[in-house]
Amino acid sequence: MLFGLILFFTFTTERFFTEGNLLDNVAKNAVTLLLVALAGTFPILQQSIDLSVESVVLLTGVVTVVLISQFGLGLLAIPLAIGVGMLAGLFNGLVFTKLKVPSFLVTLGTLSVMAGVGKIITGGSTITFRNPAIRTISNGDVLGIPNLVLWGLLIYVGTIVLAFRTKFGRYCFALGENERVVELAGAKVDRYKIYPFVLSGLLCGIAGVLLTLRISSASPNIGSGLLLPSIAAIVMGGTALTGGVGGPHRTILGVLVIAVLNNGMNLLGTDSFVQEIILGLVVVAAVALSIDRAKIDVVK
Repeated sequence: MLFGLILFFTFTTERFFTEGNLLDNVAKNAVTLLLVALAGTFPILQQSIDLSVESVVLLTGVVTVVLISQFGLGLLAIPLAIGVGMLAGLFNGLVFTKLKVPSFLVTLGTLSVMAGVGKIITGGSTITFRNPAIRTISNGDVLGIPNLVLWGLLIYVGTIVLAFRTKFGRYCFALGENERVVELAGAKVDRYKIYPFVLSGLLCGIAGVLLTLRISSASPNIGSGLLLPSIAAIVMGGTALTGGVGGPHRTILGVLVIAVLNNGMNLLGTDSFVQEIILGLVVVAAVALSIDRAKIDVVK
C-alpha cells in the first residue's frame, strides 16, 4: 500500500517526488507522529495502552517554552521538559500497576488532566520564545538532511535495539503473550509493566520538545490530533492491540502511509473533510491487508 501510494502521487502531482517535498514536508512532518507512535507501541506490546500521548506532547512543549522564555534556562530546559514527560508516564504506570486500574481508564483520565494543566500554563493563548541557537537543534541540518529527521531516525533505531536486544524488550513481548508465564519466570512483573509507560513519556517528551523548538512556540492545541493517527500507525505497522506481536521496527510503515497520504492529498488540493474519510478507509484497508488471520482464533 505504501509503494502504491508513492507511485500514485508521483504520477498525479508534479511536486510529490521531489527532494524538497520528501524531506521538508513528508519526512519532517512524519517525525512527531513517528515518535508518538513509537511511544504507544511499547504499552500495546504488553497488552496495555497509553491514551495520554498527545497531552504529554502538549505539556512538555509548554514546559519547554516556559523554561526558556521565563526562566532563561536555555539548553537545560530540554532535559527538564523531557523529565516532566517521564514523570507523567511514571504516574500512569504506578496507578495502572499499584492501584490495579486498567491502563485505558488511567491514561484516558490523564489525557484530560495533562491537557488541562498545559492549557492553564499557556493561559489559553500561544506562548513563544526567542533563541535561534536552541532552535537549530530541530531546524538545522547535517549534509542537507534536516536535524529533525536525523533525530527521528536515531530514536527509531534506538527503540528497535531496546525491543529486541534488551531484557526490557523481551518482557514487553512476553507480557503481551502470557503474563502468568512471566510471573512464573521470577520477573518483577509490576516493574516491567511500568517501564513502557515511562518510555512512552520519554518519547512523547522528546516529540513535544522537538515540535516546540521547530516552531518556537507552544499553543493550547500543540500535539492535538496525534492520538488516533498514532494508534492507527501502530496497528497498520503490524503491532496487534492484543499484545505480543509486532514491534517498533514495523510502526514506521504505518507512520509513512499516513504521512504520504496526507501530503499527497494536500498537493492534490483535496478537501480536508474528504481527507478524513479517505484516511479512515485507508487505515481499515491497510489493517485488513496486513493482519495475519492464521494467528487469530476469534476476531472481536
